[in-house]
Amino acid sequence: MRTTTSADVITATRGSKMATAMDWLPWSLLLLSLMCETSAFYVPGVAPINFHQNDPVEIKAVKLTSSRTQLPYEYYSLPFCQPRKITYKAENLGEVLRGDRIVNTPFQVLMNSEKKCEVLCSQSNKPVTLTVEQSRLVAERITEDYYVHLIADNLPVATRLELYSNRDSDDKRKEKDVQFEHGYRLGFTDVNKIYLHNHLSFILYYHREDMEEDQEHTYRVVRFEVIPQSIRLEDLKADEKSSCTLPEGTNSSPQEIDPTKENQLYFTYSVHWEESDIKWASRWDTYLTMSDVQIHWFSIINSVVVVFFLSGILSMIIIRTLRKDIANYNKEDDIEDTMEESGWKLVHGDVFRPPQYPMILSSLLGSGIQLFCMILIVIFVAMLGMLSPSSRGALMTTACFLFMFMGVFGGFSAGRLYRTLKGHRWKKGAFCTATLYPGVVFGICFVLNCFIWGKHSSGAVPFPTMVALLCMWFGISLPLVYLGYYFGFRKQPYDNPVRTNQIPRQIPEQRWYMNRFVGILMAGILPFGAMFIELFFIFSAIWENQFYYLFGFLFLVFIILLCAEDYRWWWRNFLVSGGSAFYVLVYAMFYFVNKLDIVEFIPSLLYFGYTALMVLSFWLLTGTIGFYAAYMFVRKIYAAVKID
Repeated sequence: MRTTTSADVITATRGSKMATAMDWLPWSLLLLSLMCETSAFYVPGVAPINFHQNDPVEIKAVKLTSSRTQLPYEYYSLPFCQPRKITYKAENLGEVLRGDRIVNTPFQVLMNSEKKCEVLCSQSNKPVTLTVEQSRLVAERITEDYYVHLIADNLPVATRLELYSNRDSDDKRKEKDVQFEHGYRLGFTDVNKIYLHNHLSFILYYHREDMEEDQEHTYRVVRFEVIPQSIRLEDLKADEKSSCTLPEGTNSSPQEIDPTKENQLYFTYSVHWEESDIKWASRWDTYLTMSDVQIHWFSIINSVVVVFFLSGILSMIIIRTLRKDIANYNKEDDIEDTMEESGWKLVHGDVFRPPQYPMILSSLLGSGIQLFCMILIVIFVAMLGMLSPSSRGALMTTACFLFMFMGVFGGFSAGRLYRTLKGHRWKKGAFCTATLYPGVVFGICFVLNCFIWGKHSSGAVPFPTMVALLCMWFGISLPLVYLGYYFGFRKQPYDNPVRTNQIPRQIPEQRWYMNRFVGILMAGILPFGAMFIELFFIFSAIWENQFYYLFGFLFLVFIILLCAEDYRWWWRNFLVSGGSAFYVLVYAMFYFVNKLDIVEFIPSLLYFGYTALMVLSFWLLTGTIGFYAAYMFVRKIYAAVKID
């Protein structure tokens, strides 16, 4: 009988996230470099499950995934053996959006009880017959490199990989590097033949809990491994009790799947238990340390060097130049016969002139604030360990709900900025803030979802879930944006240190390097240089189903725009500040061509569709932070100059 205890709650964490900020621009560089790994952390109230000897340990299936197609499928979309009654687990919003469809399986596993070989769905010692259509589907999934994902006690199955760093060495044991990959391969191909992994050797590790002398020992599952094998029908000997005998050594041949005819085979499995010193709180470490740690540390050091060295040099140059200019300007004001104004002081009467389309600008910036607040809270909560990977879909669910509730802050900032920019139609501005960015995201996701529906993939968002998301959008986010916008619009606008002239100043002809696209390229180099190494791991985590969370960005560029006597800086600064998003897009194309083996239209469409959403969100985030950084910077430098 299984028992659940809440007293033995253990917390463990190995990762941390750091945020650094410059003294004079704290708001703009709040998350200067956030780079780390996350690890398992069990919060109070989440208790381990204790098993006694021969207690059933349920094996559940999650989904089938492939990095080649990016289309997840539910477990029983293939002709696997089914239990008498199929029961799907109730899923949260994040699990549905991830394509998880957790369902029970016919595997019978008992705590600390060995099974040498057991046959699944065998009636009267007869093998399973796959029809031509089923054989064709299985063969197609194998050629598409699909992985099967199972869980035991909420712990995902992993396949052990033993790598050798020096293959020429005689003593390979000293050079062996053990790594794990999530799930197991459905099958493999060899010389244009397709083979199915029809035998699974489960290896489960348990930790024996210390008990008093008169109490029965309890066990906790701490690792779940599998060794998939392909064994042809003729080499498996099954009896009427659903037991089987595996062939000895390597004399057996693999189970071939011919997509042009019916195929007969056995689905079998074995269970082996081993005792482990790993405690329950550390059982996720195996899944969270699959990459080379040294590479991540090198990336972090690289980011720190870029952030502090390059940003420090640029800051020193800007500060020295500004101090010199301010001293000269103030010195000239004390002389009766002053010289003609020059430099960035020349545009003091136009620098705060409202830009074109102030409603759209304030709406985009409001959405950027909404994103910023959501990401900040999610990263902070994940850093504290409250979004454990054992809570499937918790991260995505939390992000969705937080984005809805952060609408009040996005609306407030957009409303106040809109009034500062001399806007008057606050109701229309609030509606634009609540629908512009979310509408683009929903539109792209809906189009992509239609293609996923056509493929009958579990990654397609069900219609009721889509209706629920719309209700959250218009029932939670939109009213909160209106509420925040109302109070932000009523609040005193930002106080600009200089007055705006009635007649706009003529703008001189700009040089080639003042082009917006050139500015985006120049501004994006610094933040992209701080994160380009880790960007590989970000894309691997997203497109290859790894447990990894990372965030990093940097911004410091603006003064050169004003020195060019171009006061139309509002939109330019917002676009230029998101320049690193352009480099992320370029890297996404590089990653697609060189790292992924995607050739079909729909997987390619999904990749670039979701990448476009990532780039758009990253541009909004960095552009918003850069805009407010520059706005405060401009107000500060013009407030330090004496102007008649």
